[in-house]
Amino acid sequence: METPVIFHLTTVDEWERAQDRGVYMPDAFEKDGFIHCSNQNQLEGVIQRHFPEHENLVKLVIDPARVLQPIKYEQNATKTDEFPHIYGPLNVEAVTQIVFLDPITSEA
Repeated sequence: METPVIFHLTTVDEWERAQDRGVYMPDAFEKDGFIHCSNQNQLEGVIQRHFPEHENLVKLVIDPARVLQPIKYEQNATKTDEFPHIYGPLNVEAVTQIVFLDPITSEA
């Protein structure tokens, strides 16, 4: 049985830095201790909650079978859903696709 992909949202700049280093480690990792990811059905809510007005955002499509660090599914703060978290740097080879998201900005 094929493992479903997971997703992570980041900026174009952060992803470009990761490619230079060979691993992706977002700025929030130091504070959180893991890389926040989501499943397909969680993605739209994550965008709305955490990136309501975004520019230069990319969606990383990640193959969990290629991730070299542990992935744990843990409940969110409201205990309503379990999200995948990667406990360590993400090796860039685990990213199978990069999707550039259209900018969303509020109209004045």
